[in-house]
Amino acid sequence: MARVEFFYDYSSPWTYLAFTRIEELCRRHDADLVWKPMLVGGIFNTVNPSVYESRERPVPAKARYMWKDLHDWMRLQDVTMKFPPSVFPVNSVKALRGALLAIEHGCIGPYSARVFAAYFGEDRDISRDDVLRPIVEEVGLDPDAFFAAIATQPFKDRIRANTDECVARGGFGSPTMFVDGDDMYFGNDRLVLVEAALTR
Repeated sequence: MARVEFFYDYSSPWTYLAFTRIEELCRRHDADLVWKPMLVGGIFNTVNPSVYESRERPVPAKARYMWKDLHDWMRLQDVTMKFPPSVFPVNSVKALRGALLAIEHGCIGPYSARVFAAYFGEDRDISRDDVLRPIVEEVGLDPDAFFAAIATQPFKDRIRANTDECVARGGFGSPTMFVDGDDMYFGNDRLVLVEAALTR
């Protein structure tokens, strides 16, 4: 069976677009989807600080095209999104630690769908416990156990380890995908190449 590792952060609109297709793509090709929640800010701090520079001093023509490109993909994939949300960038670390618990309980797909939709679709601040709590309840997790777990050191360490692993393997942003080990792809628009790799 082929293996697709999906390194991702809930704070990225391009990752939301990729998320809406990655599960179905892997099902279609009978590939094992391995979820790797990681902190994209940690990657930017380590190997890609140009992201911060481009936010402070954007190239106007490039910024206009990025806006158009994002909306073109939203139309193509029939995804409604507010960008940028009221809080951007957002501190997604609690939601990411929660993803680890959702993986353990077999509800990572529904959990991620609700987190992405809350942030980009409903313009809600996913760093807030009162925003995460109804999401957790909706996907069938116990909220008290959820918040207790994500505050523990092992959950913190696993997000850091995923972030460090992505950097060590050549990643520089979200989403980063690996097919069968070392075949890396970056970005929502590269899913077509992920599919080509799985077809091969």
